[in-house]
This record gives sequence, structure tokens and C-alpha cells, in this order.
Amino acid sequence: MDKDRFTQYRTTIEKLDPIRVNGRVTQVVGLLIEANGPQVPVGDVCNVVTNQGAIPCEVVGFRRSHILLMPLVNTQGIKQGSEVIPRGFPLTVPAGDGILGRILDGLGNPIDEKGPLPENLHQVPIHRDPPNPFSRQRIHAPLETGVRVFDSLLTMGAGQRIGIFSGSGVGKSTLLGMIARSSKADVNVIGLVGERGREVREFIEKSLELEGLRRSVVVVATSDKPALVRVKAAFSATAIAEFFRDQGKAVMLMMDSVTRFGLAQREIGLAVGEPPATRGYTPSVFALLPKLLERAGTARHGSITGIYSVLVEGGDMDEPIADSVRGILDGHVVLSREMAHQNIYPAVDIQSSISRLMPDVVDKHHMDLANRIRDLYATYQKSADLISIGAYKTGTDKKIDEAIKKLPKIQELIKQEINQKIPFEQSVQVMEAIVSQ
Repeated sequence: MDKDRFTQYRTTIEKLDPIRVNGRVTQVVGLLIEANGPQVPVGDVCNVVTNQGAIPCEVVGFRRSHILLMPLVNTQGIKQGSEVIPRGFPLTVPAGDGILGRILDGLGNPIDEKGPLPENLHQVPIHRDPPNPFSRQRIHAPLETGVRVFDSLLTMGAGQRIGIFSGSGVGKSTLLGMIARSSKADVNVIGLVGERGREVREFIEKSLELEGLRRSVVVVATSDKPALVRVKAAFSATAIAEFFRDQGKAVMLMMDSVTRFGLAQREIGLAVGEPPATRGYTPSVFALLPKLLERAGTARHGSITGIYSVLVEGGDMDEPIADSVRGILDGHVVLSREMAHQNIYPAVDIQSSISRLMPDVVDKHHMDLANRIRDLYATYQKSADLISIGAYKTGTDKKIDEAIKKLPKIQELIKQEINQKIPFEQSVQVMEAIVSQ
């Protein structure tokens, strides 16, 4: 026993580096800090010492013999010659039951004025490889969201990843709040990336409410935070979700929005000298998206159901971020501004939306009902212009006649009050009533 302990101590001592090598800041250009050392790998955190205290920065690259850092807070107080001290480890965030109901910043620090976090929390690294594809369990069970249009026509599986694509002001934050309050997930982890400061409290008190907050962790990085913090907020939220998933829990991870995550990474890429490749986005943006999105899903134990919002200004679904995200995820939900103008909320365009795993998580009867309703809705939309100007004469086409008759019921299926929670079985019964009448 003593020999084993001696070997353990000897191994530990051999790994220690008794000589600490620090560096000095040589220049600061915009968001980028250049220093002549120390020799640390990309991803490690260093402290830049100022008169106001230490400023944490992350190593993001190298230029000749110098290292490039980006601050995790503002750069005020940094001057030429400021000492750069390595911490020796990458970023970690706290995780555990003690953070449920809490609101954290992008680096895992509490910002909800409820005091410090408990001391017995785990510290988990924010960067981690996605699960091995062969360790992922197949998705076969539906996840009840309590939102009728999802449970009926866009049924999600536990561990599925889906995107909500919409312009601003169409109700995506409200929809995320409805799902957070009503879903059957054990834990919600919500990442608010690049949000306006005003909207954070509004989302928590109006959309999420106390009922949703009790079993949620909210990670916030507002638009005024450094680009690196906005990127880290997305990874921090994912790391916390992974911790609960590894405990065997069904986790709902919601992120608003992936577009702002991409914009923040573009800022970083341009600062370190990357060329703008696609509509101003740097290559690192498209390399980082799958590393973030693939971490959600099933594993050997537990699951992370990922819902990611994507901003598509002007309805441009071929915008680079939207196009890339749509190719990675397992389905997409499109929110329509026209439906919002008709006071149909949530404004889900069922014709443009799809859940790729729905056939695997519902029975044939459910799938047949959903396909029939989609068919009726599509039939009406094809003839909508003729119907609206009175050019269509009733009795010309039985299928169009049926679509006109059942359109109000289909719209009622989509519509739902913000605080209304509808059981999964009731959603199926509404579909049966529409098809059978």
C-alpha cells in the first residue's frame, strides 16, 4: 500500500512544472490581445494583470512567436507590458441540482442576485466531444411538449434536435417558454445568446414564469458582452445539459439563438485574421456549428432534446447559418409572419415545417391523421388566391371544398393560449375529430 502511494506521489511530482513562465502584453488591437508568452495551448485561460485586477482571457491562436488572446470581460485597464499569467486549465462551469432555478452568465457565474451557488457543485469543462455514434440510443419514444401543434403534426422524440426558424417578433421566445413550462422533460437548460438586456427578464418572468424556472437553468450572455463570452455561453449551456443527461435524465436544451452564436464567432474569426468566406461568415463559424449541435441527442443513458432558434430575416431560409443548421438538425419548424398577422399563435407554418423523426416515434394511425391534415392544408393553400378573390365556385372540386370547410378547425389545432397546457392524447383526439367530421 505504501509503495503504491509513493508511486502515486512520484508520478504527481514528475508532472509538476516548478518553473512558472509568464508573458507580457505587446499590443491590443480591437478585441485581440497579443502577448510574447507564455507557451500555452489554444483554449487555455490566462489572467492579464491590471491595476483593477486580473482579466481572464482565452488563447485563440498564435502569430509567429506570440500568442493571441481574447478577453472574457472588457479590456479596460490593459496596457502594454501587462503581465500574462497562465491558469493551466480550460474553462469549466458549475453543474448539479444546486443550480436549478438559477440564472448564470456565459461563464457560469450567478447573476440573479440570489447569492452564491452551493459549494458542492461539480465543475465540468465546457468543451467536450459529442458521444460516439454507436453509443447513441435510437430515438423511438415521443416527447410530450404540451404544445398541440408539436404533439399532433410535428411530434418530437426524446433526444431529437430541431430548429425554430423565424424573423424577429414572430413569437419564438414565447414558444420556447411554452415548451419549457409544459414539456415532460426532467430538466430544462436555456441558453440566451446575444439577447437584448431588456428581453432577459421579460423572457424569464413572462414566457418562462416561476413554474418553468423551478426545473430550469438559464445561461445568459447579452449582446453587450464580448464575442467570446457569447460563444462560450452556448457551450456552457450544452455542458450543463450534458451533465444532467449523464445522470440518466431527459433534458430539454433550448438555445436562442444560433444565429447570434454564429455572428459572435464571426467577430472572433475576423479579429484573428480569418478570411470572410460566405456572405461575410468565416470558415470557423461553419466548423463550430456541428461541434455545438452534435453534442445534443441521446447517449448510453439519458437524452438531450435540442431546440435551437434561428433568425431568418426577410424569410431567407437559404441564409448561410440557416442553411447549415437545417442540414445538421433532425427537423425544422418555420414561424410565419403572415400567420402572426392573422393572430394565429404559435404561428407555425405546418406546410414548411417537418419533424424527420416523427414516423419513428408515433404509430401509423397518428401518422395517417397528421398526413391527412397536412394534405388538406396544402390543398387550401394552393387555391388560396382563387378562394380569396371569389373566383372559386363551390362544388367544382370536392377536395378543395373539404379543405375550405375544415380550414378553421385546422387553424384551431395550431392556435393555443400561452398558458394552456394540452395533453398529448387530447391533441390526437382533436386531429381525429377534424378528419372524421
